[in-house]
Amino acid sequence: MEIFLMVLGGLGLFLFAINNLSDTLRELIGHKANKWLDLFTKNVVTSVITGTVATILLDSSSAVIIMTIVLVNAGALTFRQSLGIVMGANIGTTFSSQLIALDIGQYSPIPIFLGLVFSFFARSEKVSKSARVVLFFGILFFGLYTMERAVEPLKDHEQFLSWMEKLDSPFRGTLIGALVTLVIQSSSATVGMVITLAKKELINLPGAIAVMLGAELGTCSDTLMATIRSDRQAVKTGLFHLFFNIICIAFGLAVFPQFVTFIEWLSKSAGMEQKIANAHMIFNIAGVVLFLPLIPSIERLLNRLLPEKQKAAMAQTERLPSMSTKDSHDSTRA
Repeated sequence: MEIFLMVLGGLGLFLFAINNLSDTLRELIGHKANKWLDLFTKNVVTSVITGTVATILLDSSSAVIIMTIVLVNAGALTFRQSLGIVMGANIGTTFSSQLIALDIGQYSPIPIFLGLVFSFFARSEKVSKSARVVLFFGILFFGLYTMERAVEPLKDHEQFLSWMEKLDSPFRGTLIGALVTLVIQSSSATVGMVITLAKKELINLPGAIAVMLGAELGTCSDTLMATIRSDRQAVKTGLFHLFFNIICIAFGLAVFPQFVTFIEWLSKSAGMEQKIANAHMIFNIAGVVLFLPLIPSIERLLNRLLPEKQKAAMAQTERLPSMSTKDSHDSTRA
C-alpha cells in the first residue's frame, strides 16, 4: 500500500506538472506559436520541423496537435499544412523521454525552490511565468524521482516481477501501454514510468518498447476528442493522427524482434533507461521518414472519405438550376 501511494503521488505530481507546464508555456509563447505554425508550414518538411520545435517548446505533443486542430477548424491552417505538424509533434515528444532518461531527479528541489522564489517576488508577469515554467519542470522531475524511489522494493516482489515478464509479448505490452495512456491521458507519463522501472531493472527492453508503442496509440484519444463539433478539415487532421500512429505501430510490431536487436546494437553499453529513450526517438523519426511518401495517398483517401460539405452543396445547387430549366422546357412544350 505504501508503494502504491508513493507511486500514485509521484504520478500525480508528474501529471500536474505536465498540464501546468503546457498551459504556462502556451500563455508565454502561445500566440507566437500560432504565427510560427502558419509561417513555417509552406511544405511538408518545414511543417514537420515546425511541429517538432513547437512540441519541444510546449513539452506536449497533444497540446500542439490540439492547437493545430483548432487552427484548421478556424481556417488559419489547411488540412495539408496540418499533416507535417502532426508528424513533427511525434518527433518532438521524444525530447522529454531523453530528458527523463537523464538521472537528474535528485536535483529537482533546486528548480522547484528557484521557481517558487522568482514567481513570488517577480514584478514582471513575463518573469513570473518563466519562473513558473522552471517550477513545473522541477515538480515534473521530482514526481519521477518519487516514483523511482517508491518502486525500488519491488525488486524482491515475485508477483510483480512475474507480471512484468508478461509484457515481453509485443501485443500484450502494446495493449497495456495504450490502456495506461488512455487512463492517465499522457504518453510522456507512460514512457516516464517505463523509464523509471528500467532504472530499477524492473522491466526489460522488449517489454519497455512494447509499452512505448502502446503509448503512441493511447495518446490519440484526447486529440480525437478535440475534433468533436469541428468541421471536416479538422476531423481529417485528427483521423490522420490516428492513422499515422496505427500504421507506424503495425510496422513496429511486424519488425519488433529486429527493432529490439537494432536498439541493443546501437545503444551498446548505455543504461536501460537510455536504450528506451533511444528506441522512442528512433521509432518516431523512422515512422515520419517511412510515412512521408504515403502522405499524398492518405490525404486523397481522407478527402474522399470526408468530402467538404460546401463542395457537395455547391454541386447540388449547380444541379438544381439545370433541373428547373429542364422542367420549364417541359412545361412550355405542354
